[in-house]
Amino acid sequence: MTSYAGAAPRNGPNDEGTTMVKPGTAATLEARYQNSFGRAAGYLPRNRSAVDAWLTRFVARARQRTAAHVPVVQELADLLEQDKPLRDLVNLMIEQAQQLDPEHEHKHVKSIDEMLNCLDEITVTAPEYRLDPNERVFFPLSALFCYMMATDAGWEAFRIAQFNDALLNILTVWCGFLDSPESRYVLNEGPDGWLCQAASEQNKLYEFVIPDPGALYGGFDSFNAFFHRHIKPEFRPNGAKDDPKAVVSPNDGSVVRYLSGVQMDADIFDVKGQPYSLRRMLNGYADTERFIGGDVFQSFLSGADYHRWHAPVDGIVKHVERVPGLMFSELKTDKVDESAGTLSQGYQANVNTRGLVVIESTVPGIGQVCVIPVGITEISSVTFSVSVGDKVTRGDELGCFSYGGSSMCLVFEPGKVDFTVPNNTIEHADDGAPVFVNGRIATAK
Repeated sequence: MTSYAGAAPRNGPNDEGTTMVKPGTAATLEARYQNSFGRAAGYLPRNRSAVDAWLTRFVARARQRTAAHVPVVQELADLLEQDKPLRDLVNLMIEQAQQLDPEHEHKHVKSIDEMLNCLDEITVTAPEYRLDPNERVFFPLSALFCYMMATDAGWEAFRIAQFNDALLNILTVWCGFLDSPESRYVLNEGPDGWLCQAASEQNKLYEFVIPDPGALYGGFDSFNAFFHRHIKPEFRPNGAKDDPKAVVSPNDGSVVRYLSGVQMDADIFDVKGQPYSLRRMLNGYADTERFIGGDVFQSFLSGADYHRWHAPVDGIVKHVERVPGLMFSELKTDKVDESAGTLSQGYQANVNTRGLVVIESTVPGIGQVCVIPVGITEISSVTFSVSVGDKVTRGDELGCFSYGGSSMCLVFEPGKVDFTVPNNTIEHADDGAPVFVNGRIATAK
């Protein structure tokens, strides 16, 4: 396989420590699908055949497209035209995807041209709610790449910097559309609208600020304004505000795991251990050595969770950074993931697009705390609302994710905190203890 200078670091030529996906078995394909973040976060339906049905409709729509590619998709087309090794790899990825599970018809994307046309359509399409859960495909790129990501060629392609960056540019344009008034057409009270009764109940809209409930689109300026809507303070009270040693959750979600003794370097491809590499996670932050031997607390945000994040401790913002990274790369395994899709999250915290907000706590004994919002697949937009030098109090907003579910890590210096929520020993998304903004998760020693 061709090597690319811009590809993400790898663990040896064959990624030893991971399990290669072998195309051709239904069990392997199903495992890969059920292991995906989109599936675990509720952005893709449980039944994979529903994705097939969506792909059939969406590809048919894309095939009718006669307009020129949108500029960012044309840039990807030009890249694939100019870079023959990459073009060959993407063609192989599409071919291998068509060979998966041959007993079922899912050979929807059959060429690079069809893939490009689909990407064009995605840039001007907002996700519909859909009353039928089997029709809820909220991650169009993850659905488009569903089978491609399950191939050996796909594992390679989505880790190539040039290809990843081209897809990131397309996602940026799509996010711009979701930030625009044109995306509001899905904010309605019809059966497939995000303001219908079923969607309101599922997403607990009564807990959130709706700008103008009686107005068109609920008064929201865009789909993304609806997605990262503000929560009403009474639904996330700061119950630990009177205890200066309390560390509170920066986000809503569920516990993936917490781990002590994190090291500067680790094998991030270790499927079983899922270790964290401080060097990778913190991207060379000047004070990284302070965290050697410390603790990582990771939580998982589903699609229905609140998607703004807040300060876990009182202090001064010392460092703010957005780290560009991968989007569609996952650990490989051909076994059903007992973590319901969270297996890759330790790995993704090391390599995916993420933010870094380091807070120097003003409470004696806590030291520095690094808040790491991790973008996954469609969610690679990390927006900060604080700057270096800002003073923050527990519960103050630090930033938000634009559209999508995500992951959050907190990194503590060694020996500074005792966690007060149960660890998730089997790392199953549905079994992890729930956490909520302003709820205590640890206490300073």
